[in-house]
Amino acid sequence: MEGEDKRTTHKDYYKVLEVDYDATDEKIRLNYRKLALKWHPDKHRGDSAVTAKFQEINEAYRVLSDPHKRLDYDLNGNYEIDKYTLREYLSRFKGMILTCNGLGISHTSIWSQPLMEHNKYKESE
Repeated sequence: MEGEDKRTTHKDYYKVLEVDYDATDEKIRLNYRKLALKWHPDKHRGDSAVTAKFQEINEAYRVLSDPHKRLDYDLNGNYEIDKYTLREYLSRFKGMILTCNGLGISHTSIWSQPLMEHNKYKESE
């Protein structure tokens, strides 16, 4: 029961920040600032829905602005495939799809580099 609640309340942080799945750090930062200003509780006094939206935006930014947290989220995040359009699915998971050896792409491709760095980071802990 508890696992089901967690799964249904899970948010797609990329959609929360209104960015593409391959967005640059700069684009994430700019969209965060725009949304944080728009949904800041001080602009909407007493509205608890706005406060919740603002907290959701902050949570998404905390994860996506940190390279290690973002990679971990990308690898272990929201995989409810039926909630994605084909374009969103391919955009979201292209790093994992393109690093597949069956496609003949070497392990030194730009898509596998963050994964290799993430594995080094995990091993050093």
